Amino acid sequence: MSGTPATVALRAAGIVFTEHAYEHDPANTDFGMEAAHALGAEPDRVFKTLLADVDGRLVVGIVPVTGKLDLKHLAAALGAKRATMADPALAERRTGYVVGGISPIGQKTPHPTVLDETAELWDTVYVSGGRRGFDIELAPADLLRVTGAILADIAAP
Repeated sequence: MSGTPATVALRAAGIVFTEHAYEHDPANTDFGMEAAHALGAEPDRVFKTLLADVDGRLVVGIVPVTGKLDLKHLAAALGAKRATMADPALAERRTGYVVGGISPIGQKTPHPTVLDETAELWDTVYVSGGRRGFDIELAPADLLRVTGAILADIAAP
């Protein structure tokens, strides 16, 4: 069992989840697809956590690793005007995680969070567990509950 802030937060919330550790290749920067292949999971079921600046506030977008975060849709989901990708160093400071291992759960500073609606197509989804080479599998409803996220169409192919 792992003791990342994500797993601690899930246990504290009484949420059932499964830990999946795998060997991370330091040369690989496509963290999400690496996780999908290592876990033998459908890539559309593995989600990546991205941070964006939405009208001056940091927001978390969670989308399948097979696509990209649609910044216009993210802004619209929050009733905002525009969104840009956040600086990676800022994302690391504000979440307490490193890029490639940023979990949407247990972040140092809670942020408004939007989960792509395709998560509901699956009984369980995978998200980062808080470090490279470690994912957490849980029900989309539990992910929404523990992050306080809203569901919206925010993924672009």
